[in-house]
Amino acid sequence: MGKVDLIQKHTFWLEPVPPFRLDLTVWTLRRRPDNIVDRWDGHNYRRLLALVDQPVEVTVAQVGTPKHPRLRVTIRGAELNAAMQKTITTALNRLLGLQLDLAPFYRFARNYPSLHDLARQFRGMKPPRFTSAFEGIINAIACQQLTLTVGIRLLNQIAATYGATMRVDGTTVHAFPQPRELASTSPTGLRKIGLSRHKSRAMIELAQSVVAGRLDPETIANLPDQEALERLQNVRGVGRWTAQYVLLRGLGRTHLFPGDDVGARNNLRAWLNLAEPLDYAGVQRTLEPWKGYGGLIYFHLLLGRLAQASHIRPNGGP
Repeated sequence: MGKVDLIQKHTFWLEPVPPFRLDLTVWTLRRRPDNIVDRWDGHNYRRLLALVDQPVEVTVAQVGTPKHPRLRVTIRGAELNAAMQKTITTALNRLLGLQLDLAPFYRFARNYPSLHDLARQFRGMKPPRFTSAFEGIINAIACQQLTLTVGIRLLNQIAATYGATMRVDGTTVHAFPQPRELASTSPTGLRKIGLSRHKSRAMIELAQSVVAGRLDPETIANLPDQEALERLQNVRGVGRWTAQYVLLRGLGRTHLFPGDDVGARNNLRAWLNLAEPLDYAGVQRTLEPWKGYGGLIYFHLLLGRLAQASHIRPNGGP
């Protein structure tokens, strides 16, 4: 877009399946306060969506209560017609889990005091998803063998360097890059922003395969878990942790807990006051009583860590 700030706004409304808390959901999506793609100012969620023809700045604010949620959606950068509203609604339903009903999880959690307390603290969080499986894979590759803080900063650099941009209220905002934008870059460019040679090659090869039509990560959504994991692990740079992470955060399989995620394992261990560290097999054994809800537990434990860091306030919290 040009350098002139966009002024014209268009608004429509969405009603999530209750209960819903925008703040908890956005923090589950963004994970760190310096995430420049998924932005949060304490009241509004903002994201520059890279649509087919143009980037569109979307702002979401919660007007209703968690029990009776209503969201005001404001867009800049495009005229609001029926097709545009449908496209943005689809993206927000995915990003913010607006139409997911967690009532079965809440009922199940009542049978387990520790799980019930965790669910109560963060009631209203909806499991988020990245806008595409492609975005999920790039996120996962960037964060491999790094702290989440460092991984998010690398993703910021990727977005700032290769994603679409727009000037909004005096600030340049960045969209997550699309496959065509990463397909045309060079390993040297990605190396300059801090990615390893292996990660750079994996990201570019993935983007080029998507652009050329050799790979459509979204089709993996139709496969059973094991087949989907195997298909993902055939992609350069994707191992077991990355594949599980993509199934959870990219494709919404909330029954999966990425057992190779060291931070998540530590969160699980601390929550249950376990004496010994957990390995992959230990995670599966530990979660057996709650089979089917591993990913939701993963997200709730992440929120627990964010609450400890004072980024969010749990229900009933100070």
